[in-house]
Amino acid sequence: MTEKDKMLNGEYYDSRDSELLKMYHKARKLLKEYNNLDSELIQERERILSELFEFKASGVWIETPFFCDYGENISIGENTFINTNCMFLDNNKITIGKNGLIAPYVQIYTATHPLKASERMIGNGNESRYLTSTKPVLIGDNVWIGGNSVIFPGVIIGNNVTIGAGSVVTKDIPDNVLAFGNPCEVKKELK
Repeated sequence: MTEKDKMLNGEYYDSRDSELLKMYHKARKLLKEYNNLDSELIQERERILSELFEFKASGVWIETPFFCDYGENISIGENTFINTNCMFLDNNKITIGKNGLIAPYVQIYTATHPLKASERMIGNGNESRYLTSTKPVLIGDNVWIGGNSVIFPGVIIGNNVTIGAGSVVTKDIPDNVLAFGNPCEVKKELK
């Protein structure tokens, strides 16, 4: 099993594996190009995003700067808008449905580490490494995520959900609700 397979299976993996570093460097080049591109060059923007992501439907608009780890683990549905300064750590799959609104500075994380330092760190000195595992994130259709929100690894956000600004989403959120806070909690149903 490759380190990439381990990563996508949620097992501990070596993030400095040569295959993963190749993916990382490819994404960095595409992101540099995208983030420095004139906003009027729509076709070139589309080409870069199509090369970067696993899937990008029509009508997806991503403001710059945008950041991610690999890109190829990200799928975005049609007509989704992602505002400026978003960070998607796609060490596992990040799937966003159609008609989404992702506000500025939203962070989506798929990577996690053991809580105890003695379990997290392996090796010592210059050879020190840390254990990393991953969990996918799934965001449904018609979801609005307010600015400066953080989505934790393994979270599923249902359809037709509004997440209030500044929320820290640590657990699944069902369909058709308004949720906000730290930690994010359902506040009311949206009918």
